[in-house]
Amino acid sequence: MVSAVRRLITVITAVHGPSAHLLPDAYTSLCAQELPEGWEWQWLVQEDGRSDDVAPHVPDDPRVFFKQGRHGGPGTARTLALAYADGEYVKVLDADDQLPDGALARDLAALEGDATLGWATSRVLDLMPDGSTVGFEGDPDNGPLERGAVLDYWSTHDFRAPVHPATLFARRDLVLALGGWMALPASEDTGLLLALDSVSCGWFTSEVGLLYRKWPGQATGQAAHTDPAERDARMAIVEARARALSYMRWQYPVTSAAV
Repeated sequence: MVSAVRRLITVITAVHGPSAHLLPDAYTSLCAQELPEGWEWQWLVQEDGRSDDVAPHVPDDPRVFFKQGRHGGPGTARTLALAYADGEYVKVLDADDQLPDGALARDLAALEGDATLGWATSRVLDLMPDGSTVGFEGDPDNGPLERGAVLDYWSTHDFRAPVHPATLFARRDLVLALGGWMALPASEDTGLLLALDSVSCGWFTSEVGLLYRKWPGQATGQAAHTDPAERDARMAIVEARARALSYMRWQYPVTSAAV
């Protein structure tokens, strides 16, 4: 008997000591995901650094792989994790966030249903310390996002994207071709989002695809994250790469004329 071909989604999580205690909640949300027959997930938990603080919180599950590496920030950790990614698709899941039921299946359906799409995102709710959630107005319509639409919006709205990079689901080969996450102390996920947007069409799902935890230890809540000089530099290089990709007209899917 010929065994069924296993098709994988690789979920990548960068983690450091302060957020490690939240990994079990992320794992519980991942275990609740139901996928179409023949599909499975693997979870790559990559520590940003080498310590004894994270491993005790990593679930004992054959689908979960824990790696460590030199400290370099979440972008470096996620890109290192790509070395172990076996899935056709890559899904981002921050250590302190959670996936609502059905999130993975909706992302998968969008890209499996349209080979011209390179990536997908979804609606986000902030998960507050008291367990309540907060949503926001202004999401795009459910459906495809034309190439360059995110960059156009971002550059005219104080460097705020219309979709959340923490919800990214993308074709692994496309993420690899773009070099993974940017080598920045923050906004590395925005850098990848805008690079993907510059070379391929995407998808937005209006159903909630992420619970974005708000808590005192989160990296985006620290003073360094909003330092004006650093923020200006981050935004400048993020935009420069996206516009360079657009200018060079490299795009997915590859057309016969580009081969």
